[in-house]
Amino acid sequence: MLEPFELSVGKVAKRCGVNVSTLHFYEQKGLIRSLRNQGNQRRYQRQVLRRVAIIKVAQKLGVSLDEINQAFASLPENRTPTKHDWANLSSQWQQKLQQRIDKLTQLKDSLEGCIGCGCLSMTNCPMYNADDQLSTKGAGAVLLI
Repeated sequence: MLEPFELSVGKVAKRCGVNVSTLHFYEQKGLIRSLRNQGNQRRYQRQVLRRVAIIKVAQKLGVSLDEINQAFASLPENRTPTKHDWANLSSQWQQKLQQRIDKLTQLKDSLEGCIGCGCLSMTNCPMYNADDQLSTKGAGAVLLI
């Protein structure tokens, strides 16, 4: 049996493994779009299944909803990403993910050096105040990032 061209919000939620409220949230953020039937009920085109799948995968990679929205907006006529589009998007996200991995590895390596010390010295700690960077900003509380 073929499914209808337009799917109900409940059907999309079930097929995608998300809550109905998640679909409403994605729609509010401009990540997906629905149509309204004569009874003013939401109806989604089948292509929304791919968009939601991409959103879920990207979120698992740590890509923010704003970044996902920007990626979708960069597509011609805000269409659902094709296989080729996905290759481009995932390549960009892979680079960002690798940068995060590199930063976390550097943090992990620094943290291992602190295990024996545990001082968190305002002037000497390589984790809290690497190379005494805060001294140039004066005395008092300073934001590190």
